Amino acid sequence: MINLGVVIGAGLYEHRIVLSEWIRTSESGTYWDGETARRADVGKRFWGFVTTIPLTLLTLASLVVAWGVPLPPSAARSWWLAAGFLSLADRVFTFVYFIPTMIGLMRAADTPESVKIATRWRRLNYLRLAIDVAAWLAALRAFASFHGCPASLEVVLRQHS
Repeated sequence: MINLGVVIGAGLYEHRIVLSEWIRTSESGTYWDGETARRADVGKRFWGFVTTIPLTLLTLASLVVAWGVPLPPSAARSWWLAAGFLSLADRVFTFVYFIPTMIGLMRAADTPESVKIATRWRRLNYLRLAIDVAAWLAALRAFASFHGCPASLEVVLRQHS
């Protein structure tokens, strides 16, 4: 839940502030500034430490625990699984599309094709952020549901301690 919150905040910052340095728009058109993206290298300098490794591992661990906990069907478990699967969707989307595309863009010159790809990447990033927000809200709801069902939380903690 905490990691998803950090991911959302950092994703919004990157989308609002950083991307405007890479994809520049002026009166004469839109440009891709690959050199600025390469210098920033946020994938290696930030995202790898925040999402690529930690969120992926936390997502997988959360799904294993939520799926394997012998609890009766409950709102907490349903929300927990929803959060896990939404986060998994984000991870798949990121590994299949976002990371490979950005690696390609960082090698690309400013061409109409690279501008088209970068613009699509930025547009799809809204969808990825929406998935992250939905996962975070589901995780919050799961946590709130556990508060109303302390016996379920005790079972989870007892089995995994």
